[in-house]
Amino acid sequence: MTENEYLLQAFYQIITPHKKELFERVASQRTRHLVVALENIQQDHNASAIMRSMDCLGFHELHLIEKHNKYEFQRDIALGAARWLNIVQHHQSDQPILDAIKKLRTQGYRIVATSPHTKQNTLMEIPIDKPVALFFGAEKNGISEQLKNNADTIIQIPMYGFTESLNLSVSVALLLNMYRSRLASSKLNWLMSNDEQTEIKLLWCQKILNGGSELAEKFRSEYKKV
Repeated sequence: MTENEYLLQAFYQIITPHKKELFERVASQRTRHLVVALENIQQDHNASAIMRSMDCLGFHELHLIEKHNKYEFQRDIALGAARWLNIVQHHQSDQPILDAIKKLRTQGYRIVATSPHTKQNTLMEIPIDKPVALFFGAEKNGISEQLKNNADTIIQIPMYGFTESLNLSVSVALLLNMYRSRLASSKLNWLMSNDEQTEIKLLWCQKILNGGSELAEKFRSEYKKV
């Protein structure tokens, strides 16, 4: 038994059977095959709504590029979704968008930006054999020139009415649902591994318990004595 497995079983002795069953079920449907990245989102409620959609659709990782705007999560909109996601913030360097792209590309992600002004691909035409980092720009001005110049490809959502584009959070939810359907119909191994699932279930246990981090340290000490 690994250390994380030992810790998780120790936490499972504390939390309710309902929470244990819920964690097991949700973790088994989680994926990092697609991650979402938001570049300088101006409206906090959009970021919160996106987190809610990501959690509902099983996408686990959100990257926030904060060059000009700082995010404040709106709990009444996100409905607690932020606590279940892995949120990575990029704001330490002078070029956070390039920093985010470099890190994700190093991790094997294809950098895909979204824009209503492109005449290139749609998400249905993007190969899914390789993980995708799906970037969205600010509500008013869209993706930056830096992102346009450094993305592997730019996609659009086809529009058939008079309005040029969808609300940002609606666009994200639509594309995530579309991508999940493609993954579910594929033969790819796109869900999290057992080790990854154990890791996130362990984090969830710590988040729902007062003193969860201290308990984890206590269980680690016990594991070393086994």
